[in-house]
Amino acid sequence: MRALILQAALYPWRFAGWLGREWNAFWHTPADPVGLGMVRVTTGLMLLYSHAVWGLELEDFFGKYGWVDRALAESAPGVDYNYSFWWYVPDAWLWPVYAATMAVYAAFTAGLWTRASSILAFITLVSYVQRVPEALFGLDKLEIVLTFYLAVGASGGAVSVDAWRRRRKNGPKSTPAWTPSAGANLGQRLIQVHMCIIYLFAGLDKLRGISWWTGNALWLALANNEYRTIDMTWLAWHPWALNLLCHVSIALELSFCVLVWFPMWRPIILLGMVGLHVGIAATLGLWTFSLIMLVGCAAFLPNEGLRLAVDALARRLEPLRPAAGAAGRPRA
Repeated sequence: MRALILQAALYPWRFAGWLGREWNAFWHTPADPVGLGMVRVTTGLMLLYSHAVWGLELEDFFGKYGWVDRALAESAPGVDYNYSFWWYVPDAWLWPVYAATMAVYAAFTAGLWTRASSILAFITLVSYVQRVPEALFGLDKLEIVLTFYLAVGASGGAVSVDAWRRRRKNGPKSTPAWTPSAGANLGQRLIQVHMCIIYLFAGLDKLRGISWWTGNALWLALANNEYRTIDMTWLAWHPWALNLLCHVSIALELSFCVLVWFPMWRPIILLGMVGLHVGIAATLGLWTFSLIMLVGCAAFLPNEGLRLAVDALARRLEPLRPAAGAAGRPRA
């Protein structure tokens, strides 16, 4: 570090050149698309689940006489622009349009016509949120972020119907299973950087409250009957544990944006986030929010390990094919 600072002071043009090369390598080096493909699949599953829930009360949410009319939606705090195709869907067409949106999410999850289906998934997701902004929560925000970056990056390069069709068309021996691409790296990097920003500002925002400094914040959440799913009030007799968990949570969020880039620390910080979000889900019932946060964290999983796992699974699922003879017919 000292040598780098000295070089930057004595030879700023060399430092600028080195910085430019590192910047281009970070964003534009071709990468295995398997990691981004796995994030696409898990994000798509979350979209299918969360929008299946919308279907339980479809007319109440999106009908002409639904709970939220346009005037109320446009007056929601922080809403400056409120376009949604749901405003133009008559009640008679609610269910067909809803079925079409679910088909878009299914195609996006499977990686079918991924470029088109990912863009349509993002537009559709934003239209849902803009129609009922009062129901916008952390789950929806993370779904929007992930879907946008998956539409920008080449998220259909692996673990997708598109990749399977391309390989089947060209022949399994003439084309590698996964072709590295700069687009896959770009999408994965965008998700990684955005997750760092989310955790950093989440930690900084918590520090604005006195309860996080005193170590009482977790107790205030666990003792709240509105959110509590498991009775954790027995921790009142162990204040040291509450204080420790409180400060560990803050430390994880604040240090995530730094430690996750170091290979030695990455498994530790990711396991810490798994523990943090599983704890939030189990004690406060925020399962969907915790799951979508872990989907974002999955962008940091090593592509090499994911490739080995996916290739091993593909070999197990690949049907046995008869060997072709000299004339191109199956051998006896």
